Amino acid sequence: MLQGKVWCLRLLPIPLLIIILAAYNCSYGVLGRYGIINQSWNTSKAVCDDWVTQQKWESLNFKFNKTTKLFLKLEDFFWNKYVSQLPLPYGIKGSEQMLVKVLEAAQSSDMPAHIENLECRTCVVVGNSFAIKNTSLGSIIDKYDVVIRLNDAPVRGYEEDVGNKTTLRFFYPESASSNPRLHNDEDTLMVMVPFKPQDLRWLKENLKDEKRVRKGFWKPPPLIWLGHSSKVRVLDPYFMHQTANKLLHIPLQPRKGQVSFHPTTGILAVFVALNYCDVVHIAGFGYPQKSDQQQPIHYYGSHTMKAMKSSPHDVNLEGQALKRLEKLGAIMFLHPHL
Repeated sequence: MLQGKVWCLRLLPIPLLIIILAAYNCSYGVLGRYGIINQSWNTSKAVCDDWVTQQKWESLNFKFNKTTKLFLKLEDFFWNKYVSQLPLPYGIKGSEQMLVKVLEAAQSSDMPAHIENLECRTCVVVGNSFAIKNTSLGSIIDKYDVVIRLNDAPVRGYEEDVGNKTTLRFFYPESASSNPRLHNDEDTLMVMVPFKPQDLRWLKENLKDEKRVRKGFWKPPPLIWLGHSSKVRVLDPYFMHQTANKLLHIPLQPRKGQVSFHPTTGILAVFVALNYCDVVHIAGFGYPQKSDQQQPIHYYGSHTMKAMKSSPHDVNLEGQALKRLEKLGAIMFLHPHL
């Protein structure tokens, strides 16, 4: 009798091991279904070949070539390479002199060499949507070569869901945090997206420590901005132009009486990633239904859909564009979404 009990105890770990393995395989399959787990995270050409990136880009039918030159350079102006027929945010017409002053103050206009030289760039764009809350995606997000974040979205205190690595942060004066060092890495590049001439003036005044002028903003930007000049970049308005014109089909110069929309920094960042990166995943995108006026729109703060009533963005149009990109296989969401 005693001997039989001993054998039962010896056999007990076997069914437990089977249960553990089954649970692991089940969870791995669920995560893999949503693209949270990739077979390979090394930056090898095999990853790029697996995504067939060039064919996916061509399937977008944009009818123009990808470009990996992201930022404006001072030498472009000296050699008259940059000719623009449109003002900000779709061109630099009328802002050339201010841009030269900004680029003189900034100490570089390149991407870091360790990223630029990768054979295959894996990138994730982390949006600010409430959809990323409680996803526990942080450790996955931090594995990408390039992590792009938006505006003043916080990282500290939200690492479990959003990670803590930031390669590029897209921002403009009204969305700037007064101290970028709080929620970014030491080597994070702060990428200015200029929507209007005042945005460049604000950046110049901060980089050169000049007297600040606060007129011309829909929301007061920080009077003191502690970003380091060596980490500042200015995104080429070409990307805003192509996001609006090719991806969203927004009129660049609305007719009289038409509502004027322009892309959000989120959809813009996705388009930039499609140009620069070989693998593009996204997380934290999507807004609540318009009928739900109480649902928070961000994973932080308390803003709801009411705050979007006077927005200059067409979030429904952008949502449709993301679904189209997902269907084509150009991007992949890291979590379930509507």
